[in-house]
Amino acid sequence: MNYLLFLQNLGAPEIIIIAIIILLLFGGRKIPELMKGLGKGIKNFKEGVKGIENDINAEDSTTTNNSEK
Repeated sequence: MNYLLFLQNLGAPEIIIIAIIILLLFGGRKIPELMKGLGKGIKNFKEGVKGIENDINAEDSTTTNNSEK
């Protein structure tokens, strides 16, 4: 957990500098594509987590129903 401690001191000037560096590295045309891909990845991850939660809940309800009989 100590490896994330540097994020606590991240302010507006640092974020602006990071944004400028990213803009210089990838260019203005490539950034929307990167953000779109990042958004799709996050969406897929959330769907996967939700699917796993649904599977676990279904197994719990099946186990509960079987143990009541």
